[in-house]
Amino acid sequence: MGKRLLLALASVLGLTMCLAPAPLSYPAPQQQAYGGRFMLGVDVLEARGFDILRGKRVGLITNHTSYTSRGERTRSAFKRALGPGLTTLFAPEHGLDGREKAGAHISDQRDPVTGLRCYSLHGSYRKPQPFMLSNVDVLVFDVQDIGCRSYTYISTMAVAMEAAAENGKAFMVLDRPNPLGGHRVEGPPLEPRWKSFVGQIAVPYVHGMTVGELAMLCSGRRLISSVPRLQVIKMQGWTRNMIWQDTGLRWYRTSPNIPYPTSPAYYVATGMLGGGAAADVGIGTENPFGYAGARGVDANAMYAFCQRLNIPGVRFRPYTRSGFGGVALTIDPRHAGDLTALDAYMTAELNRLSGGKVMRMTSTQLSLFNKVAGSDELYRTIAAGRSVSGLVSSWQRYCQSFRSTRQPYLLYQ
Repeated sequence: MGKRLLLALASVLGLTMCLAPAPLSYPAPQQQAYGGRFMLGVDVLEARGFDILRGKRVGLITNHTSYTSRGERTRSAFKRALGPGLTTLFAPEHGLDGREKAGAHISDQRDPVTGLRCYSLHGSYRKPQPFMLSNVDVLVFDVQDIGCRSYTYISTMAVAMEAAAENGKAFMVLDRPNPLGGHRVEGPPLEPRWKSFVGQIAVPYVHGMTVGELAMLCSGRRLISSVPRLQVIKMQGWTRNMIWQDTGLRWYRTSPNIPYPTSPAYYVATGMLGGGAAADVGIGTENPFGYAGARGVDANAMYAFCQRLNIPGVRFRPYTRSGFGGVALTIDPRHAGDLTALDAYMTAELNRLSGGKVMRMTSTQLSLFNKVAGSDELYRTIAAGRSVSGLVSSWQRYCQSFRSTRQPYLLYQ
């Protein structure tokens, strides 16, 4: 089929197709959502009767967050519509049901819902292997992300795109909202030497893109080693100024410590701190990542420091718990200021108030800290007792440049 005909077909179907390094975008379909104006990518695909997947063997990367807006599991909807055409399932970190702890080795399993084999992409392999794709023509990604580079679901997407390209398979993304919205871009770049499964895509710590847009960026900027034939099924009704609460969708806990639709903002605000030694970010409490403390710290001193930061949309209160002291955070994700900068400032101050304990990490802890941060600059700056303000300013300059870089790949206004 000729390229022009393919692109015309894509426009009719409401798709975005990547047939070349520079992707093209098409308007969202003009049709009513299921009971409202908002449609996920999977809803759009279902409304079209899964027509573009019929007659193909489909592999689905999915987990416990993969639901239609009507509350049906994506894999159930696929199985009902495609029957034996749905051949294989794949699951990212935390497993098919989302209960496994961060970093846990997960084995393959038989899915009790569909009866299909589910290959773990956080076990013996991170990347789909040729034998896993032998019965697949199209590999489909439908997993809810949280909008932060260090969350491994987008790493799974990136390496799966490479696997699809290397094995001659098409790749499809069913787009989903970025719960932080489409305007928040902040934090450090990813230096090549620190690329890992924790940070696989060279974007800012907070990128302000949907998974579909990230896939377009990876293909168009060749941020992955091999580029597949890519289709992105756009959402209907999502705009860049929407946070999760604006969608009207139910939030499914994306992992054990991201239980609420507000949790991604807290993850950004304390995620780097959480890798430090003698630090407390509230794991195991009612609000994981909602605390910033360290062993032996005077909570009132930390509270006074945070008040002086005057970060919009963030309130603090001092807390003391089990030998740790620091602040509990309350974040308004719609109006909060630079949360990644806040993470850096709080990490540095807690290290100072604790007498250097936060940066006194084992080699394993330090490696993970640097992988999350994207370089060793933050560690070296804090460990040396220097101000992080210059580093934060360099991040802001980088993010401004990235806004221009990402522009051709944005699918929504």
